[in-house]
Amino acid sequence: QVQLVESGGGLVQAGESLRLSCAASGIIFSFNVMAWYRQPPGKERELVATITSGGSTNYADSMKGRFTISRDNAKNTVYLQMNNLKPEDTAVYYCNADRRDWKSTRYVYWGQGTQVTVSS
Repeated sequence: QVQLVESGGGLVQAGESLRLSCAASGIIFSFNVMAWYRQPPGKERELVATITSGGSTNYADSMKGRFTISRDNAKNTVYLQMNNLKPEDTAVYYCNADRRDWKSTRYVYWGQGTQVTVSS
């Protein structure tokens, strides 16, 4: 059974920092591209950042320079360090695991989400 469990969300003031964690089980973690998405209130889910098994990263433009994604393959965990948070960063943040097998069949898994609220 695949589980992605996020933690670290909460209520902070603008300018503060948070670190989200996502612990994975039931998958071969190192085979997966890991990502963070977020869904602001009343809006669609959007990509925040991705990280490959080798550590290559990609960020949405609005998060570049403030957010850092990282992973620890030994701990089956992916992190999202969020600095200088803004009220517009308020959202439910979701962890995502994505891989293709040798037949190119795609497997995508989601966590349950963790709420981040930034007050002005």
